[in-house]
Amino acid sequence: MSIVVIETSLRESLSAFDELGKLVKFDCGEDGVIVIDARNPPAMMSRDDVEETDCTLEMALDVLRQILDRELDPTSAFMSGRLRVRGDMMVAMELSAVLG
Repeated sequence: MSIVVIETSLRESLSAFDELGKLVKFDCGEDGVIVIDARNPPAMMSRDDVEETDCTLEMALDVLRQILDRELDPTSAFMSGRLRVRGDMMVAMELSAVLG
């Protein structure tokens, strides 16, 4: 599994981020990052790392894949320490609805 596969999966639901209206980063450490900028819809995706986001989700690439495949609930991932949230927790909660 690579970040490119994850990026393809997220691209299929990119329009769902439009209502969120935020800058979000999925940080998978050494495997890479995916940034979705929905501040000015339509949402745009890139793999360019940015420092300041409304919300950054840090997790292993496999955890992100499990969340996107609906094999793992984002809340369960957070509660078990497999997912860390930096920034606005409310955005993370809204993301849970977008991803699920």
